[in-house]
Amino acid sequence: MTGYGPRIVDLSDTQPNRKRGGDLRAVLTPTTVGSTSGFMGVATLKPGEFISEHYHPYSEEFVYVVQGLLEVDLDGEPHPLRTDQGIMVPVDVRHRFRCVGDEPAKIVFHLGPLAPRPELGHVDTEPYPVTGEEDDGRPVMSVGGAP
Repeated sequence: MTGYGPRIVDLSDTQPNRKRGGDLRAVLTPTTVGSTSGFMGVATLKPGEFISEHYHPYSEEFVYVVQGLLEVDLDGEPHPLRTDQGIMVPVDVRHRFRCVGDEPAKIVFHLGPLAPRPELGHVDTEPYPVTGEEDDGRPVMSVGGAP
C-alpha cells in the first residue's frame, strides 16, 4: 500500500514539459497519486510540431488520439492515426509523434510498467526540437542532451 487514497488531478495543475517537443503533461504518476504500475499523461502538438524520437527500455506505451491527425514513426516506419484511434508502442521500439493535420493533435498516453528509477525510463535517440522558449519564456540555447 502506498499510503495514497483516490486523488483527482486536474490537467491545469500539471506543469508542461516542452523540451522534447509539444506540450507534455504527466498527470497520474507515482509522485501525484502514488501509482506503482505506470503513469498517464496528455500531450498536445500544434500542426507541424513533433515529439523527438526516443524509446522506453522498461515500458510499453499506450497512445490514444483524442483530437487531430498524428503520425507515429515506429523504428522509422510511419503509422497514421486519427481521432479515436490508439496504438501500443512495444518496449525498446524507437518512436516519434508528429502532428500532420491543420489542427492541433491531443493524445492520452500511458506507460507501464515503471522503470526501476525514473531516469532509466526514457532514452532519447535524436536531438530535442528547437521550440524557441523554455517554459518560463527564456530562449532555448541548445538542442539535444539527456533528459
